[in-house]
Amino acid sequence: MGTIAVLLIAAFVVILNETILNVALPHLMEDLHVDAATVQWVATAFMLTMAVVIPTTGFLLQKFSTRAVFGLAMGSFALGTLLAALTPSFTILLVARVIQAFGSAIMLPLLMTTILTLVPKERRGLVMGNVSIVISVAPALGPTISGFILGHFPWRSIFWFVLPIAVLALIIGLTRLKDVGSRGELRLDVLSVLLSVFGFGLLVHGLSTVGAGGTQGGDSDSFMGWATSAGGGAVILALGVLLVAAFALRQLQLQRKNNPFLDLRTFKHRDFTVSVALMAIAMMTLFGGVIVLPLYLQTIRGLDTLQTGLILLPGGLIMGLLGPVIGRLFDAYGPARWPCPVRRC
Repeated sequence: MGTIAVLLIAAFVVILNETILNVALPHLMEDLHVDAATVQWVATAFMLTMAVVIPTTGFLLQKFSTRAVFGLAMGSFALGTLLAALTPSFTILLVARVIQAFGSAIMLPLLMTTILTLVPKERRGLVMGNVSIVISVAPALGPTISGFILGHFPWRSIFWFVLPIAVLALIIGLTRLKDVGSRGELRLDVLSVLLSVFGFGLLVHGLSTVGAGGTQGGDSDSFMGWATSAGGGAVILALGVLLVAAFALRQLQLQRKNNPFLDLRTFKHRDFTVSVALMAIAMMTLFGGVIVLPLYLQTIRGLDTLQTGLILLPGGLIMGLLGPVIGRLFDAYGPARWPCPVRRC
């Protein structure tokens, strides 16, 4: 089994995990005795951790071997999954989801970096098309699989379903992965780490709170009550923006020494910047729908978990089936031309 195939399987598992718990939120509220405002932190904590960890992956990928980074990612993910399967309380479940998110945040950049290193330029469109199967089908399958499991078993069975697949991927990866790319002697810039952790963390939390309209509850006289109110969310969002801007300025300063924590010079290329913006919009649309629709379909429309999962399935399947086709068109025509069989097009 090739390096990219191993990473694709692992990425499929971690992305599947991102949405597999969405249709189970009503079950969590009933079993763990928490309200809707509290149970949302299962998703919010996951996103916060992803936002904090992803900026650090560039350093990890250049500092350590591919196998070591893979072991860290899938080992953390498997540990978090086991803890979630055994969780006795909502607090432990939240910790487990944070550990899972830590591994997930490392896996996707590892997959993309490996593809760009190993795959020739003329075949990258096709390979990225295959990657889109993982990115689009996995989150669509998550609610469907979860809905089937919840129709027959307790909600903890969701994690028992994911755990053996994660462990198998970990074992295969540790035995078959080879180091790719080159490692350098990088120095960890502590200020960049702190700015990224607090900046991106506060940014995501602020967006989550403002987007919820400050309806997450809490005592307005306490700090947590203020932090989950609409006004508090707006202040946190503004602070997050300022810290992210400070993080960017710090990277520009480090680039003069050719040792940035996160190299921002790639955004000088117009095609890259436009592609990242379009990808961000597409991912917000995809994951936003996958997160919100299960709550609407179950709480407002009264559908069961399996029906909810099946409704979410077709969109992801269509995206996955079109991925390889679009990839071949990209290899043949590039990103800025209309596909046309006539040479003069």
